[in-house]
Amino acid sequence: MFTGIITGVGRIAAIDDLGSSQQHGKRLTISTPAGYLEDVGLGDSIALNGACMTVTSLDAAAGRFTIDISAESLDKTAGLAEPGPVNLEKALRPQDRLGGHLVSGHVDGVGTVLALQPVGESVELRILAPSSLGKYLAYKGSITVNGVSLTVNRIEDRADGTALSINLIPHTVENTALHALAAGSRVNLEIDLIARYVERMLGAGKVTP
Repeated sequence: MFTGIITGVGRIAAIDDLGSSQQHGKRLTISTPAGYLEDVGLGDSIALNGACMTVTSLDAAAGRFTIDISAESLDKTAGLAEPGPVNLEKALRPQDRLGGHLVSGHVDGVGTVLALQPVGESVELRILAPSSLGKYLAYKGSITVNGVSLTVNRIEDRADGTALSINLIPHTVENTALHALAAGSRVNLEIDLIARYVERMLGAGKVTP
């Protein structure tokens, strides 16, 4: 489990094939800020842009670790198939503060950035989410964008999906990789965990004809 509070911004430094076919995944080498891996061990979970991954090797002194990502995961996520900055979050410990909201690290869908523009001292991030996720999004509800816990300020259901608006404070822009987004960027989205259970409880026992 995670909280959506980014603990570091890393970079995909190298991408190596795990096989020769399209069914094979990739091995990613991630560079991290100095000291980031001091409390990390083999097999630990770290979320990359909101996708939970397992540390398969690490060199704490050099500030690098690797993860293996399957072809299926690459197909269902964005921003993990090419070099560039990534948001990092270590798995939640029982004694940690829950500063964001409960995040599983399982990407529910990929959205497209419509705009990233200054509004006063902040930045407005507008995203078009897949229509299938629209029913889970609510005004002032939580959503995870590339691993960052954020609050939905506006929602608009459209024929091509659900448009949502999010306000980014300067601290978030400066301390995550969201500043690298632009119109057309694809982003990983995870809906609020509670929304999944509410839908299941309301639909439990109903038989689909």
